[in-house]
Formats: sequence, C-alpha cells, structure tokens
Amino acid sequence: MQKLVIASGNQGKLRELAALLEPLNFEVHTQAEFNVPDVPETGTTFVENAIIKARHAAEVTGLPAVADDSGIEVDALDGAPGVYSARFSGADATDEKNNALLVEKLRDVPEDERTARYRAVIVYMKHAKDPSPIICEGSWEGRIVLEPQGAGGFGYDPYFFVPTHGCTSAELSPEEKNKLSHRGQALRQLVEKLSQ
Repeated sequence: MQKLVIASGNQGKLRELAALLEPLNFEVHTQAEFNVPDVPETGTTFVENAIIKARHAAEVTGLPAVADDSGIEVDALDGAPGVYSARFSGADATDEKNNALLVEKLRDVPEDERTARYRAVIVYMKHAKDPSPIICEGSWEGRIVLEPQGAGGFGYDPYFFVPTHGCTSAELSPEEKNKLSHRGQALRQLVEKLSQ
C-alpha cells in the first residue's frame, strides 16, 4: 500500500476522500497525524489554494499529497463566497455563522435567482517539487434555500437545494452525495488518472 497524506483537517472531507481512494490501495493519512501546521491560503482561485496546501503537506511529510479547495459560488452575490467560503463570516467563522450571513444576504433575492454551485478542485502532488501536479475539477449546480433542511453533510449543505433530487445536499445519503457532488466528481477524475 502506498502512503498518501491528505492536506486537510476537515473530518467531513477526510471521510469522503478516504472512501473514494481506498480501492486504489492507498493508505490514507491526515496531515494532523504528522503535525503538519495549516498553511495560509493566499491564492485567489481554488486551483492556487489546492496547490499551496498539497505542496506544503508533501514538503513537511515527504509523502505524496492530495489537497482540495472547494466552496460555493452564488450567482446573485457575483460568485461569492467562492474561495472565501470557509471564512465567509470573518476570522472566527463557523458553519452556523457562514450560513446565517448567506441567508441574510439572499433574504430579498427571489428563489429562482438564488442559483449557486459547489465547486471543487483536487490536486495530487507526487512530491513538493512536482512540476506537473494532477489537477481535477468538479461542479454541482443547485440553488440556495433560506431555511435549513436535513442533518447530513457539513458546511452549506442544509441550504444547498439539489433540483434534480428535490432536496438539499444535507438530506442525501453519503453515498448519493458522493455520486453527485463536486468533490465526488473531482475525486473520480483523480482516481481515474491515478489508476492509469
């Protein structure tokens, strides 16, 4: 089994990533197991931030690293929160505060104009100086509802309505979410590329 470090401390992401990478015979470790400190996400795009995180984890651990950067883009907010999704409500952001701010900003926007998408970029680097990292992207269309629905998922999931399924992301089973989600799409691309 090949060791691989995931450059994230987010437990929700780790579960999703580990489940999808398992069949490829990767022994998945979190960066926390190696005391890898968080690195400032100074990029202005999901791609830049994912590369920054993967390079940092590979540098500190000496292992191949996978990092993702993802967020939600709301059309009525000109694509915000975007790369700032995790810290939308400020330095002491929490899912609750971020969702409250999102709802507040969209309160007067008609339902059909609250279109949004989740976007994910996943980067795999063989080592810290990898000149050609594998970059995979996925996006998942939906719209924002103003009342939370469902108890699954994390982040903006209770407010992200999936029209094709008539429910929010938080109401989907983890298996169904992995099939549909931005991260699931990007990860399947990664699995495909790594298995070649």
